[in-house]
Amino acid sequence: MKKADLINLISEKTGVPKVDVLVSIESFFTNVKQSLAEGENVYIRGFGSFITKKRAAKVGRNIKQNTSVYIPEHFVPAFKPAKEFTEEVKKLKTSNIEVVSHD
Repeated sequence: MKKADLINLISEKTGVPKVDVLVSIESFFTNVKQSLAEGENVYIRGFGSFITKKRAAKVGRNIKQNTSVYIPEHFVPAFKPAKEFTEEVKKLKTSNIEVVSHD
């Protein structure tokens, strides 16, 4: 599902115009990015958490030039789904799997 598909689906289910749904989703993304950039995690109960993870400093390799490159400590964004979310996805995925017998 792409962002446009999500906007269409939300608009159809809620009756809210697509442009308003688009503005709301873009605002949500902007605020999540801004919060993470400021070091503040975003917690959404029943859905999950947008967090920052710390990556330790390390020495990498530039394969083209065959040289060592120092990569400093840095933070990367991550998403951790809520327990309910994970269980719901597992339940859906296992119910969609067809059992094929090889007789």
